[in-house]
Amino acid sequence: MSRTEEFLAWDIRESGPADAARRVLLLPGGLCSTAFYDDMVAEPVLATAPVRLVAATVPGFAGTQAPQDVSMENYAALAGALAAERGCDVVVGHSFGANIALEMAAGGHFAGRLVLLSPTFSRPDESKELAVADRLGQLPGIGALTWSAFVGLSPRALAKSLPVARRDMLVAELKKNDAAFCRRSVRHYFDYLDHHGSLVPRLRDSGAQAWVVRGDRDEIGLTDDERAALEASPRVTMVTIPDATHMVMTDQPARVAELLAQVVLG
Repeated sequence: MSRTEEFLAWDIRESGPADAARRVLLLPGGLCSTAFYDDMVAEPVLATAPVRLVAATVPGFAGTQAPQDVSMENYAALAGALAAERGCDVVVGHSFGANIALEMAAGGHFAGRLVLLSPTFSRPDESKELAVADRLGQLPGIGALTWSAFVGLSPRALAKSLPVARRDMLVAELKKNDAAFCRRSVRHYFDYLDHHGSLVPRLRDSGAQAWVVRGDRDEIGLTDDERAALEASPRVTMVTIPDATHMVMTDQPARVAELLAQVVLG
């Protein structure tokens, strides 16, 4: 795809007043689509607010068209261009999407506020299962089989973390993922983490005002040193959402929606 085609590949769902002065870009996590933000977007505090919400599936995930360059740096550039084109002054990212949002600020592609839902700041923080899949995925012969199994089993593994009323629909979104793309994307993602070692200084030095939001039962780790450095940064606010896992915006959509409304309108 050309650069223009890559930009047009975004699968976008918008809500809120078309003429709203405040606009927010929502980036779902890896394997996920815009549907994973639906409960949060439907909360009255956002649904009735003078805010335009622009949810965009990260290209390549949930059956969308992938760019040729699946590096975090390219995703950040593409997302930065989308945020500029849609006039967004806040970016919300979950998991993989949160890391893209972080890199948007660190790479100079976005200068607004960030709400980072369960980002990963270093390789040790990341899911051990994902790290194993990445390592096995590099081996000749079994790499493709490993990722076919990983993508096939992931919907079932994540199902227990999804709201019962919408579980079947969200699982169907997860099943749209292509194993070959996920294998390639995750390889670049770990390269990115390894290159920087820790992303805490990268967030801090970006100058962005950021809210780092985690569930109290989050499966993604955060080392004591990382937490201390984040808490010491005057532009970073740490938020813990009670009774929530890594899927914080589907576990507690009302609490996350209230926080976002405060960030955008406060």
